[in-house]
Amino acid sequence: MACRWPDGHSALSRTIPARHLAAPDCCRYVGRPLEIHRMPNIASMHPYVVHIVVGFIIAGCVLRLLSITGKWPWMNQAAATALILGAAAGVVAWRSGVDAHGPAERVPGARTAVIEHEEWGERARNLFLLIAAVEVAGLAIASRRRLFHFASAALGVAGLFVIYETAEHGGELVYSYAGGVGLRTGEPEDVGRLLRAGLYHQASLDRRENRAEEAARLFAEMQRRWPDDAEVQIMAADSRLRDAHDGAGALAAVDALIPTLADARLKRNATLIRAYAFLALGQKDSARAVVEQLAAENPAVARYRTLADSLKS
Repeated sequence: MACRWPDGHSALSRTIPARHLAAPDCCRYVGRPLEIHRMPNIASMHPYVVHIVVGFIIAGCVLRLLSITGKWPWMNQAAATALILGAAAGVVAWRSGVDAHGPAERVPGARTAVIEHEEWGERARNLFLLIAAVEVAGLAIASRRRLFHFASAALGVAGLFVIYETAEHGGELVYSYAGGVGLRTGEPEDVGRLLRAGLYHQASLDRRENRAEEAARLFAEMQRRWPDDAEVQIMAADSRLRDAHDGAGALAAVDALIPTLADARLKRNATLIRAYAFLALGQKDSARAVVEQLAAENPAVARYRTLADSLKS
């Protein structure tokens, strides 16, 4: 397989044996020289390992700060253990992050966020390796142990800031740029769920900002892509009513859908859309009959009775 840049152009004239390829993207350009991976790809471990790092590092830094008071001698060993393990896990977290950043970085607009997170990750790795070295020195040189503990505590204060910044940039990458979302397992279904979530949230935003035509188009795209998903079909019918103002189309859609629904919640939602579709078509009596039936079948749901009573006037 030829090694390629993200835009698809060949980066090397030679081919790379399959045994050296850790993932479909065997090389990446991230504002640095071409990198060819010959190690196992551990990108999928990143979400797990980073939380282990945060737990060990925060616990170790806090324990080291408390230990310099001298009141609890056992904290010296506990702090050293947590900080050394946290530093080791930090190397794994950094490596898994490097393996994971390729697909996330190629998303338009996400490159800067990926690089910033990676740079903070490198700073955290380096700083906590230094702290771990100080802790090891303290264990090895008993006569200077207290001095090493003070040094570790001082570095740990800076380390807490660095680990916070690393986590903050990682959270921004995931929650603001969807970095890595839907990609960890490599399953196509996960990418589909990501697309569905994106279509739903964008359509909902378009609706709130009075872009009804755009909202209707996105819900229709969801309907086209997931024809066997009852929840998607109900949302699409609701959009035909609310965004496209197509009462007849919405009524036809839910009339065809309701007999196939086994889930009681979905059936109630579809039935309510049916009632509103009748109202949109000017058939108030039909709408009232539908809501009356809903209220009778669901006496614990007060809003159905309230709606039915409002339709009597």
